[in-house]
Amino acid sequence: MDQEHRAEIEARTFRRLLAHLQTHTEVQNIDLMIAADFCRNCLAKWYKAAADEIGEELPYPEALAAIYGMSYEEWKTRFQTEATPEQLQRYEEKQKRKPA
Repeated sequence: MDQEHRAEIEARTFRRLLAHLQTHTEVQNIDLMIAADFCRNCLAKWYKAAADEIGEELPYPEALAAIYGMSYEEWKTRFQTEATPEQLQRYEEKQKRKPA
């Protein structure tokens, strides 16, 4: 596979992942952190880092909006719930198991 096709496939996959996350707002970031060790905020940081690598100016709030499909503040107001004690415990347990 040539680089152009690979980049197009990766871009389409990434857009599909974003659409999936934007559709499934019931999945909280802490759930993603517990299950996969990354969340929407991580994706926004990686998105901004990729822009930085190619010299493209991208303020972090714009990176967050690209990932969330709206401003981060709006998403938090509309969809974020308080982490349950069980979620916090599972998150802490996972953090303890991470290699140093």
